[in-house]
Amino acid sequence: MRALRILLIVVVILGGLFVIADRVAVNFAEDEAADRLKTTENLSATPDVSIKGFPFLTQVAGGSLDDIEVGIQDYEAAAGNGGQKIRIDDLKADMQGVEFSGDYSSATATSATGTATIAYDELLKTAKSEPTQVAPGVTANVVGLSDGGNGKIKVTVEATVLGTKLPEPVSVLSSVTVVDGEVRVKADGLPKFGGVDIAESRVRAITDFQQKIDGLPGGIQLDKVQAAPNGVEITVKGSNVRLAG
Repeated sequence: MRALRILLIVVVILGGLFVIADRVAVNFAEDEAADRLKTTENLSATPDVSIKGFPFLTQVAGGSLDDIEVGIQDYEAAAGNGGQKIRIDDLKADMQGVEFSGDYSSATATSATGTATIAYDELLKTAKSEPTQVAPGVTANVVGLSDGGNGKIKVTVEATVLGTKLPEPVSVLSSVTVVDGEVRVKADGLPKFGGVDIAESRVRAITDFQQKIDGLPGGIQLDKVQAAPNGVEITVKGSNVRLAG
């Protein structure tokens, strides 16, 4: 009995030491991965990296990790030609099946899914914010974007007719979709500007717009989009996503 008790104590101690060593190793790996990701994606701040699953050391021995969660607070994504940028807030990605090179200098996920937000003030930069002529004597421009409820964007337009600004801006509910890597905003109906009859194509040149978003981390792509209280919520996905290196 005494020998069995000693054996059990030794097993418990060794198990505890293994858990401690495993947690120390995973914390070190998370810090290293975060630093590499910051450098690879040229981030202004160090991202959050969380390696899931236990034990970590046996996953490393197998050459792959089951699940890694990455969080980037503010990401400057390319917005089409001309070097423009658009800020992506609270980007969170779940990387599955992460395999790394023998020297741990690079890591690639088999698949990835995630979410992020584009604030309305960022998306507004894409709209026609400068007065544009839509008919003889009539100019209009978008002055605000906000949540219209039920997944719609409320687009607020200011108009001037014959040199007189309309006393109240007009607004229209718009649908938002993702097409070929673009966030597209299209009015469900057309606003009226002081009762003036204006061609639909000219009105839509103001109310409808699109924003190209390129260069998301690791090559992930836009998947879905929906209007929300604080901005446009997007979901992203990808395969063979580069985490570092």
